[in-house]
Amino acid sequence: MTSLLLQAGSVVALLVLGYLFGRLAEKRHYRRIIEQESTMQSLPVVASRYPPEDRHYHQQLVSGSVVIASDYFKAFLAGLINIFGGQVTPFESMLDRARREAVLRMKQEALDLDAAYVFNIKFDTTRIATGKVGAMEVLAYGTAMIPAKAAMDRSHEV
Repeated sequence: MTSLLLQAGSVVALLVLGYLFGRLAEKRHYRRIIEQESTMQSLPVVASRYPPEDRHYHQQLVSGSVVIASDYFKAFLAGLINIFGGQVTPFESMLDRARREAVLRMKQEALDLDAAYVFNIKFDTTRIATGKVGAMEVLAYGTAMIPAKAAMDRSHEV
């Protein structure tokens, strides 16, 4: 009986620790994402497939990728939801953070190229199974529109 209580207690302790540390990590990550988004606000990201024709641009593919792992509590909760059915909300915030982080990394690559903006942005999401706790990769990619003058200046630097 004591062994059973000890096992149940350790599962509950893992769930509580997973919840607390996962929540703390998620809050920190969201704070960092919001700070970075405010500093990169000047670089627009457009979903349009057609670039503007008002200026001459050099085009280059840019991308940003991120892998985010789930905490034990979210994995446990998602497992319960899978049994009973319904919306798997524990993973929605994880997916939101991953997408936003991938866009930030893509934007940073575009800024490094002196791009005016990124158009035709797309996302690719992949589930990575690592035992009981899963992870996901999100890739954001698009076409960086680099003004012709900036592209020529960069080519002379090389």
